[in-house]
Amino acid sequence: MFDVPVPDPAARAAALERLDGLVKPLGALGRLEELAAWLSAAHGSVPPRPLDDVRVVVFAGDHGVSALSAYPREVTAAMVRVFLAGKSGVNVLAAQVGARVRVADLGVDWDGADVPDSVTAHKIRRGSGSIDVEDALAPGEARAAFEAGRAIAGEEGEADLLIPGDMGIGNTAVCAAVVAASLGLPAAEVVGTGTGVDAAGLSRKTSAVAAALSRASGRVEDPFDRLTALGSACLAATAGFLVEAAVRGIPVVLDGVFSGAAALVARDIAPGAEQWWLAGHRSTEPSQAFALKALGLEPILDLGLRLGEGSGAVQAVPTLRAARAILADMGLLADLA
Repeated sequence: MFDVPVPDPAARAAALERLDGLVKPLGALGRLEELAAWLSAAHGSVPPRPLDDVRVVVFAGDHGVSALSAYPREVTAAMVRVFLAGKSGVNVLAAQVGARVRVADLGVDWDGADVPDSVTAHKIRRGSGSIDVEDALAPGEARAAFEAGRAIAGEEGEADLLIPGDMGIGNTAVCAAVVAASLGLPAAEVVGTGTGVDAAGLSRKTSAVAAALSRASGRVEDPFDRLTALGSACLAATAGFLVEAAVRGIPVVLDGVFSGAAALVARDIAPGAEQWWLAGHRSTEPSQAFALKALGLEPILDLGLRLGEGSGAVQAVPTLRAARAILADMGLLADLA
């Protein structure tokens, strides 16, 4: 069992009281007020701390179902190099808000000999099994990857805000399977177009996820068994990252479908951890909507994004900073002359 603290209820109450006393009609700043109170509870102070230290960790890995994607498997390894060069979508977007980006190879199908050791320090395996015909992970690997994710969160433990990103061709098929198994849904309801497959590709992808769910039937009640049968090393590590952030009381902004699927599993492992998470944006993937509904999370933004990498969550950071600013800088009605 994990000792997950409860975000500070006194700070939340004090934030709500101050928000009601600001120079505006009651509730006039809508969702910003809700986010301001959430941040106050997470940081245990009114106003919350400035969100100066924002860190993105991109969890990378390959999947046995990558052939279902519109892009080849080799793109995953190539993108790790792009992250390191600072030229990816999330690198560019994170720079706009002053966030730092780190990439962690948990299961990329390469040796990674030409990248810094820090990238591969927590590597579990090269690629995952094709979940339609075999388990994604070998016995014990899901727990090892989960612990690796916890360790990574510990290494980033000084952050004011954490964002889990993802990179892996085949990610959305794996996420669809994990969400479906977690919530008892059929494949047809959770499978989306991912990187942009056509109608025929969507049909193949749905069939593969349905086959995976049938194969793993009866073995998904335990979250680690679910990760072993249907997940991946990078998904298990993301779940560990989310749990450890909650244990440490560090607020997290989830990105898209990948972190949503990991969050469902993380919540099963550590009930209450979801109190420390926000949903940064609404993905175009249907399985994310099911995951967020089950977690009780409402996306901050809806921009039609489907890149992954943490790119959507990064876009929510200015909104969170604005929410903090209204508590820190707006005047009080009581002070009006």
